[in-house]
Amino acid sequence: MPTLRLDVLAIGNAIVDVLARAEDDFLVSHGMAKGSMALIDEAQAETLYGAMGPGTEISGGSAANTAAGIASLGARAGFIGKVKADTLGTVFGHDIRAAGVAYVTPEAKEGPATARCLIMVTADGERTMNTYLGAAQNLTVDDIDAAMVESAAVTYLEGYLWDPPAAKEAFLLAAKLAHGAGRKVALTLSDAFCVDRYRAEFLDLVKTGTVDILFCNEAELKSLYETGDFDTALVQLRRDAKEAVVTRSEKGASFVTPDALVSVPAFPVERVVDTTGAGDLFAAGFLAGHAQGKDPATSLRIGALAAGEIISQMGARPQRKLLDLAREAGLVS
Repeated sequence: MPTLRLDVLAIGNAIVDVLARAEDDFLVSHGMAKGSMALIDEAQAETLYGAMGPGTEISGGSAANTAAGIASLGARAGFIGKVKADTLGTVFGHDIRAAGVAYVTPEAKEGPATARCLIMVTADGERTMNTYLGAAQNLTVDDIDAAMVESAAVTYLEGYLWDPPAAKEAFLLAAKLAHGAGRKVALTLSDAFCVDRYRAEFLDLVKTGTVDILFCNEAELKSLYETGDFDTALVQLRRDAKEAVVTRSEKGASFVTPDALVSVPAFPVERVVDTTGAGDLFAAGFLAGHAQGKDPATSLRIGALAAGEIISQMGARPQRKLLDLAREAGLVS
């Protein structure tokens, strides 16, 4: 077995997040459904970017946010994702490395521009996203660093990777390499619409053991099993999955196996500022704890703490070091 160099290697869409505050009227005038995520083309991205108010640009994407959260918790994180050799590609690479994440994926010299997600945050903390996926969709098997995968305790994959065929092949190669090295593979379902598109394939990944740890929220779980009843979906999940983590916003979160169910409450927050990245950071907390040998309840609590912190601020990157917060809460030494 290769020497362990990383606690978690995350693989997903490399996206530059551009966050700006917006009024509800702005959303209406641009035809946006509040709280939704819409895919746009490069021309639409340029137009909307020009109409937005002052914004903050940071490296983003679901799995990249998780990797940054893991690093903030003092664990060893890596990321694989594709950008183009352009201005935003440089922003992405510099920013994620500055967050303490190992990132060596080669930049594309040709093809579509670096992906960006234009995020409008309204006064109630709700986020409305318009995403241009660009170069992120061109991840291929050639971008999978076998040595990184084989040296990571857990390889964490983003459900959005299931859209482009080449990225799907990269996903499957990474899972094969991880299992060949005796490591674990985790998958986040990403969103309920993604589940709607690939329900049968995601279930197959879980049932065949390609995925060892499944991450989902309540809506994604119900979509996976095509039921409106949470308890019914949970029973089916426990039948199919080796291990799973289910988040339920203010209702807390659970770790489930065929033989066990461990639940913790949500972390208390004074005010929800921005829900961007809540699920990503919950996964970061759980995976950081899990990869470092914490029991499921402690790992869930670290996840709840990380999610609670991230929704108390703007953006999906913690402004305070999560390791310090976890120490203050007595969750790590």
